[in-house]
Amino acid sequence: QLQLVESGGGSVQAGGSLTLSCIRSGYTTPRYRMAWFRQTPGKEREGVAALYTFGGTTEYADSVKGRFTISQDNAKNTLYLQMNNLKPEDTAMYYCAAGMAGGNWAATGPYDYWGQGTQVTVSS
Repeated sequence: QLQLVESGGGSVQAGGSLTLSCIRSGYTTPRYRMAWFRQTPGKEREGVAALYTFGGTTEYADSVKGRFTISQDNAKNTLYLQMNNLKPEDTAMYYCAAGMAGGNWAATGPYDYWGQGTQVTVSS
């Protein structure tokens, strides 16, 4: 069983930065994938970025490429999402997810574990 706890959300003005953190506890198999998703009311949850824990390969949604960076600190069992040059359209609840690598990284199906979410609000 794996537990995920996000933190770091908040309110910023457009152009600002935030760093989200996701602390994981519990057992993970070697070939795991961690990801950040976001969701706004009335819309489906969408993949933002993913990281393959066994090799460090990363994936990004086109809408955040060049602005967001996903990374991990294995010593701290923590996944990060550094978000720069934030835009109002980045406003959403952000979720950390974990699951076995395989399938479409940006789809919710491959992920077995989810955090409770942290709200990010970007004002213009």
